[in-house]
Amino acid sequence: MAVKLERITKTFYDNLELGKITGRRCKSCGAMEFPPHLACNSCGSTDMEWVEISGKATMHSIVLPAQLSSKPEYAPLKPFAYGEIHLEEGAEFNAVVRGINKKKRKVLIEKLPVKVTAAIYQRDGYKTVVFDLDEGQCD
Repeated sequence: MAVKLERITKTFYDNLELGKITGRRCKSCGAMEFPPHLACNSCGSTDMEWVEISGKATMHSIVLPAQLSSKPEYAPLKPFAYGEIHLEEGAEFNAVVRGINKKKRKVLIEKLPVKVTAAIYQRDGYKTVVFDLDEGQCD
């Protein structure tokens, strides 16, 4: 990558290049940080360790991107939505979820939370993490 990354960020992206999705677990309180941070958001400790995450999660909300706020770099992912994701390991954050259009959103909104799985997605010059609906979630 052409950008100089901080140590935590660099390790995260290096792991994605190796096909591993990682977060950081606090050795003091056990909280999981994803995306990874330098310190624990629960207790403030900097005694953290890298752990590979399962990628299994649930989506608790769905927001379709508005035409004017849709990021052009996500155009290859269309259709997609933003969702509140809860990792099996405990972290909660907002992320891109592929494969959701208006019709699927109508079905899914009544079923929340629904199961999703993390995937490594190749962007322009680097990899990042997106989520996919697990099979059968729109049935």
